[in-house]
Amino acid sequence: MQNQVNQKSQTLDSKHHNYTPWKQAAASLSLVLLGSGMTLAGGYIAGNHQQLAKSASNLAVSRVDAAPPLPAITDANFVTQVVQQVGPAVVRIEASRTVKTSLPDDFNDPFFREFFGSRIPQTQERVQRGTGSGFILSKDGSILTNAHVVDGADKVRVILKDGRSFQGKVLGKDELTDVAVIKIQAENLPTVKLGNSDQLQTGEWAIAIGNPLGLDNTVTTGIISATGRSSNQIGAPDKRVEYIQTDAAINPGNSGGPLLNARGEVIGMNTAIIQGAQGLGFAIPIKTVERISNQLIATGKVEHPYLGIQMVGLTPQIKENINSDPDNNLSVDQDQGVLVVKVMPNSPAAQAGIRAGDVIQKLNGQSVADANSIQRAVENSRVGGQLQLEVKRQGRNLNLAVRPGAFPTEQLQ
Repeated sequence: MQNQVNQKSQTLDSKHHNYTPWKQAAASLSLVLLGSGMTLAGGYIAGNHQQLAKSASNLAVSRVDAAPPLPAITDANFVTQVVQQVGPAVVRIEASRTVKTSLPDDFNDPFFREFFGSRIPQTQERVQRGTGSGFILSKDGSILTNAHVVDGADKVRVILKDGRSFQGKVLGKDELTDVAVIKIQAENLPTVKLGNSDQLQTGEWAIAIGNPLGLDNTVTTGIISATGRSSNQIGAPDKRVEYIQTDAAINPGNSGGPLLNARGEVIGMNTAIIQGAQGLGFAIPIKTVERISNQLIATGKVEHPYLGIQMVGLTPQIKENINSDPDNNLSVDQDQGVLVVKVMPNSPAAQAGIRAGDVIQKLNGQSVADANSIQRAVENSRVGGQLQLEVKRQGRNLNLAVRPGAFPTEQLQ
């Protein structure tokens, strides 16, 4: 599986080699809105255009009230208490898939057939296996993990901490946020408690539990290093997530496991690391996992609102870079707002009259300074709803209403 992981990360890195810096930003942000698939079994690689990259390796149903302020930690064994409380609800997930490959044409040469005849098989089969983590959401066996842990799997097996093993069924998965829900047939299972990732503060305690590198029930601790890391920043531009950053050690196999606060509440799902860096782990906020998994449990799929634009936040430096690029057809006279670099044909943005070269200044009456704020607003809207954009086009201010459509699933292929 490691060879497969390395190949994938190299493919992702190669996308950026021929871009100028401003084009890298635009392309990466557009992938968040327009889509690009990346599939791994058992570990997610975060590769990024600044060559920080490569390597690595969700929850929902009931909303939790806002978490109270953190209590003073006076018990030196508070981590032990959290592990005893949550550990039984953390599971190991083993996923396998059968891959068929055709033999080279040379084996069909009459010379080989003369000696080996029909004994030469036309195809070969091999089984790829991956291991990840997950956590139990409901007593009747709903389990949350990363989509890349179970992607393409023929068989999914869930092993509990007490040693019991169950066949798992994937109820649904969402590649854009990397969230999946598995169901096993069981009763009275231990479950986790969900926290509130919206109230996280830098410096809070963070505890990770999972099965890194095949080492079951591994516990690591650290702090919340940052919140709101964009998918572009961590080198995963094909995702629609604002990540939690932690320095709690995360390794391949931790994918899908819980990130916990000092009270033992799940605040995130561990999903990615940057190879070669220390203290840089990333988790999907539990609020995002909750929203996505609710849809997966209810319908088996997720509808993501979609505009269909490539865009980049303007600064004086980016303005200068764009205007001095001889291969660029755009001319920019502003250094604030969000520049529309490209509009996809027949997209909701195209139907609303948005054009390449437009500078988005306000969304629903609120000023916007970066592309991430637009991405966030689109993701929090609904398919068929309405967003009001104020754009500047050749010195004129225009108000355009756009109705987000459903993200085209073929973009993920």
